[in-house]
Amino acid sequence: MIGQPQAEEAIQALHRKGNTLLIKGRPVAELPRELLPCFRYTIVDQATDRRLAEAAGFKPAGITRSIEVVQSGVRSIADMEASFARGASAVLGWPIDDAPVPAGGSSAPRSADIQVIVELIQRVDAADSIERIEQTLKRDASLAFKLMRFINSPSFGLRVEISSFRHAIMMLGYKRLKRWLALLLTTASQDPRLKPLMFCAVRRGLLMEELISGTADEEMRSEIFICGVFSLLDRMLQQSFADLLDTLPVQDRVRDCLRDGTGPFQPVLELVQAIESESLFDIRQSADALLLSVSEVNRALLRALAAASDIR
Repeated sequence: MIGQPQAEEAIQALHRKGNTLLIKGRPVAELPRELLPCFRYTIVDQATDRRLAEAAGFKPAGITRSIEVVQSGVRSIADMEASFARGASAVLGWPIDDAPVPAGGSSAPRSADIQVIVELIQRVDAADSIERIEQTLKRDASLAFKLMRFINSPSFGLRVEISSFRHAIMMLGYKRLKRWLALLLTTASQDPRLKPLMFCAVRRGLLMEELISGTADEEMRSEIFICGVFSLLDRMLQQSFADLLDTLPVQDRVRDCLRDGTGPFQPVLELVQAIESESLFDIRQSADALLLSVSEVNRALLRALAAASDIR
């Protein structure tokens, strides 16, 4: 489009108004030099990045870039780090095809805060008394602080301040408390390389919930949210789901999906994975299997992304 004369005036007008513009794709002809300053970033797919050839020892002529680069097509942490090493300002994609393995063993030890979260999930699932749950919560000061910050945040919408753990648990209720704990468990790791996995897991839960929102009751929506949030937990904690689910209580439908790849939630997870991989054929095939139109999938994705932006 930028190569068409009739588009030049519109692009310059957008730039004058302060719009942040990105350019993507391989031009069929040299681009007008006067338009290049209108663009803040250029999106370059890793598969077609000519700088990869240069890094391998080839020196293609004429590779000069005056616009900051966003590297797309990134699928692994190794790809992400290599993109930044080549000077990319950001990466576009989900670098989750590999996960860092902790040194000294094949499985990651659980930190104290993760152990407390798992114990709290167990107590909530068993419908323990508020007193027992409060006692467990008090063992982890940072976790208790996060709960109070969450329940007193503007997004929660309370008109009065909650000042006690007991009151916070009562206001949340066990279902919402378990949902919050599931999010905390997924985001508990301090390894910055796991951030993409954390964000992806949260987005999966929200999107899976949105995809069935028109046909499921509250209990099923809650279950499928936890299913999506936990769907990458094996890679985060470097443990198999067979081992994880021995200590982590989940409903049968969640267990069937995560451990065995079966059950009613599996087709929804497959659709979300197809969206992440940007596979148009798989997206359409998975959506058809769930009797969802592409527009319904798109609307669900937009609602999930909006909900994700509100999570703190």
